[in-house]
Amino acid sequence: MNQPAEGATAAAATAANAVAHQSRPRQQLAAELRRLRDVAGISGRELAKQVGISQSTLSRIEAGHVVPPLPQVLDWANAVGAEADCQKALRALTEAAHSPEVHDWATSLADRPHLQDDVRAFEEDAHLVRNFQPALVPGLLQTADYARRVFATFDPPYPPDALTAALAARLERQRVLYDPAKRFEFLITEAALRFRPGPHRVLLAQLDRIISIETLDTVTIGVIPQDIDASTTIPHGFVIYDNDDHALASAEPIPGSMVTRGPEGVDAHRRRWVALTRMALFDNEARAFLTELRDEIHRLATN
Repeated sequence: MNQPAEGATAAAATAANAVAHQSRPRQQLAAELRRLRDVAGISGRELAKQVGISQSTLSRIEAGHVVPPLPQVLDWANAVGAEADCQKALRALTEAAHSPEVHDWATSLADRPHLQDDVRAFEEDAHLVRNFQPALVPGLLQTADYARRVFATFDPPYPPDALTAALAARLERQRVLYDPAKRFEFLITEAALRFRPGPHRVLLAQLDRIISIETLDTVTIGVIPQDIDASTTIPHGFVIYDNDDHALASAEPIPGSMVTRGPEGVDAHRRRWVALTRMALFDNEARAFLTELRDEIHRLATN
């Protein structure tokens, strides 16, 4: 058994103070776990073996990219010989780190023109992306004209230069759809498909793009008709990013962006996703629905 890590009591006080101030608990947890391993003199390889995880997962935990479940944190604490008060503080930090992170728009945009790079990082890290949108077409599927008009409606509004930069970054993100190592699944409500941020021609071009993208091997598109028997309520939009050893879910409520990393929270999103898929049309039925909707919009545009 390893000896208790030197300074563990002081570390417990530091961790507890961090929780009290709600100051970046995910990063605080990562830093404290890494510090405890360093003080105990255990290699990452050896600790990963004792905790029952891969070394790459341990590295992601220590970098703050993965939030470990509480049993894993306690196994980690036992492996490094952390004392009871330190374990109590680690428990508090872990619970705080599992709470959703909410970032208001004004603060998030204070020192940069847009947030597209944050979203791209999530997409590039994941091997499976599940995107549900009830109100508008997902960003990865948007045409340039549709995206520009959506960005123009944001509150707080983008300055002209920032809007141009956000649009270019969103279109750049779409290259990830062609990565054969990834999978993208979209669920889109009929209401979202009918959302028209401009003339009918904008929506027609957007529907044509969705129909085209649906043919990619990396993409699955499900459509939820308005008159379908409901198997669950329609929540706000959300995206689930799955990787081999971790996952997260994101949403964009009115105040700002929200990211959930805790396993229980991510699993709640997965359960809602499964319920929503029971209401959706896929493959030939989805293609027929999209074609009929496009034809309907075309008739409206030409009348």
